Amino acid sequence: MHPLAAHIQAKFPDAFIEAKEWRGDLAITVKRHALHDVCRFLREDPQLDCDYIVHVSSVDWPDDEERFEVVYEVYSIRKRHRIRVKTRVPEHDCEVDSMTDIWKGAEFMEREVFDMMGIRFRHHPDLRRILLPDDYPEGYPLRKDFPVQGKGWRDTFEFLQEEVP
Repeated sequence: MHPLAAHIQAKFPDAFIEAKEWRGDLAITVKRHALHDVCRFLREDPQLDCDYIVHVSSVDWPDDEERFEVVYEVYSIRKRHRIRVKTRVPEHDCEVDSMTDIWKGAEFMEREVFDMMGIRFRHHPDLRRILLPDDYPEGYPLRKDFPVQGKGWRDTFEFLQEEVP
């Protein structure tokens, strides 16, 4: 096991699910209830020192019981290592804690995941749409069950149908 993964697993033995390394990138999966604590540890522990949030994303696994995977990618500028932290959530309880209190840069990225996938972030300071209009019809465009042609986009974006002279 990667030494950083072993260090995290030693601190959170009950929450640690797995670690995978591919081409030098480390990805760990943790239980949802411990996600915030694990991320705080990544930021504050001197051995890890993950002071920069690179990306927040999500994956839709429609056939799985825990349908959605939330992914935080963090980096240590001083230590020069990158860690992806993943957790899974079911569709009926599609919510995780926000990491904006740990990395301020997570704010807009979490809003994008909320807007496009419908995952809610508890304690987010401003959880509202960021890419789609406020009156966008029901649905989340990055979910795999979203219709390819969209839901009501023609009504929302009538100006796109106008002919250009």
